[in-house]
Amino acid sequence: MDETQVKTITAIQSGVPISAEPFREIAEKLGTSEDALLDQLRKWKDDGTIRRFGAILRHTEAGFSVNAMGVWDVHAERIEGFARAATSSEGVSHCYQRPRFDGFPYNLYTMIHGRSRDECEETARKIREQTGITEYELLFTTEEFKKSPPVYFADRGSAE
Repeated sequence: MDETQVKTITAIQSGVPISAEPFREIAEKLGTSEDALLDQLRKWKDDGTIRRFGAILRHTEAGFSVNAMGVWDVHAERIEGFARAATSSEGVSHCYQRPRFDGFPYNLYTMIHGRSRDECEETARKIREQTGITEYELLFTTEEFKKSPPVYFADRGSAE
């Protein structure tokens, strides 16, 4: 990446301003045009550098105060179907495949958010019923220590 691209990532990695023209504001801070900024973001989207651009809901502030990591034992041939079903569930924000470990047979992980423990359990039951995957556990969050977007170029300063 060239220095302009690094500065662009640095400017957007902590979020965009809440305003009528957030990309114009970022472009001004970068010393470029809004069109040039949007062109770069589109190129990154097209080549897979970024997957999407979206808002992050602070779920606790929105009333979704209970979180559970669903850990699922899913056979290889059923992973894609399970992932489609899980990610279509309203209470699920993340779905990841990870390797299994000795003594821990789970390979699919979902983050389930709800207003109550029962709501998270109901989301998991619906996923179970839809997919037929019955081997799972819910690991409820007891305390959150950090939640922030990743910072990729911390040593480069900001665009401000």
